[in-house]
Amino acid sequence: MLQLSGVTKSYGGRPALDGVSFDVLPGRLTGFVGGNGAGKTTTMRIVLGVLAKDGGTVTLDGAEVTASDRRRFGYMPEERGLYPKMKILEHIVYLARLHGFSKSDATSRAKALLEKLGLGERLGDNVETLSLGNQQRAQIAAALVHDPEVLILDEPFSGLDPLAVDVVAGVLQERAAAGAAVLFSSHQLDVVERLCDDLVIIAGGTIRAAGARDALRAQHSHRRFELVSAGDASWLHAEPGVEVVDSDTGYAVFDADSDATAQRVLRRAVEQGDVASFAPQHPTLAQIFKEVIR
Repeated sequence: MLQLSGVTKSYGGRPALDGVSFDVLPGRLTGFVGGNGAGKTTTMRIVLGVLAKDGGTVTLDGAEVTASDRRRFGYMPEERGLYPKMKILEHIVYLARLHGFSKSDATSRAKALLEKLGLGERLGDNVETLSLGNQQRAQIAAALVHDPEVLILDEPFSGLDPLAVDVVAGVLQERAAAGAAVLFSSHQLDVVERLCDDLVIIAGGTIRAAGARDALRAQHSHRRFELVSAGDASWLHAEPGVEVVDSDTGYAVFDADSDATAQRVLRRAVEQGDVASFAPQHPTLAQIFKEVIR
């Protein structure tokens, strides 16, 4: 387990990170979200040893992370860092060789990974000839080719079309299923919500929420319900303890002041006509994000 505890960082006396603490668990995908300047990239760079922290600890399985540990990390920066004049396969093989793999092992690993990422027909092309989306895929291959135990990805879905997002997401899920601890940042909250097991929300250099995705959604639920029925739902507006958020003929989303109120609404809806569905509505990641950073 990768664990950050009380990490601080300042630039010229101005705090960039203030007591940042969260865990990245093996076998799970952790989404790291926050606005521009929130502290995501600074946090990742400290984990990787690119930046020195002012205080706090970064540990792997309970021990302070060392340079040797970081050889087992994979990192994809937001800025593209591949050599533009190198051929794609040659580049990824070179990076695998730097991690100690033989030429034959490095080549087979690189080929398999690039094909999985949809670049099988571009192996002999120079990096600079690729579209930005395909360069992003190659950058991901560079981070993954040595089978890292910890994977740190800064905006891995940037510039990818929906099909490419699915391809990359599938590869990351495979790595997590194999036991890797995966931390990735993204501004695409819908992708994060769909993909991640755990969430970390940062704003102004402080962690505003962290934990399992479903637990956070339950924690930030506010007794909001969706009712779909054959009857007219306009009566809900006059129901005590109910605030209607959205409504149409036979459809309503409402907040209830108690579980008892919600059950009373359900009973009345059944009396009014056939109820097609009645279920709690959990907030989206975007809604949780807006709530916790206020």
